[in-house]
Amino acid sequence: MATETNCAFCAISAGQGPGETVVVREWPDAVAIRPRSGGVAGGHVLVLSRVHVPDAGANPAVTAAVMVRAAEVMAGFPAANLITSKGGCATQTVFHLHVHVVPRQADDGLPLPWTPQQQARAARRACMGDV
Repeated sequence: MATETNCAFCAISAGQGPGETVVVREWPDAVAIRPRSGGVAGGHVLVLSRVHVPDAGANPAVTAAVMVRAAEVMAGFPAANLITSKGGCATQTVFHLHVHVVPRQADDGLPLPWTPQQQARAARRACMGDV
């Protein structure tokens, strides 16, 4: 498997991650872990490719396999978001393909950037001079 020397997600995928890494599920081509921060909602997991691919656009075949695995995890929730990013301008901070599966509930207060909730939050901040 192709790995990058200083990639934390490559180390985790190879079973050499930090001791606090919680592996939720494993497959030959991917691994699902709990975010180190605990995530943004209960049940939030990251599905990582086992090979180093910098983002979802770099290798469509690997991305498709990871999406299948993320969909398997997502099937266990009545409502969830499936989120990945490509590039810093799209909020990517770890440059190893990963997909967030974020369980959702009504009124969970977790807005997406393009939702009315987020627009209202931004408007409140602007009114308070906190932009």
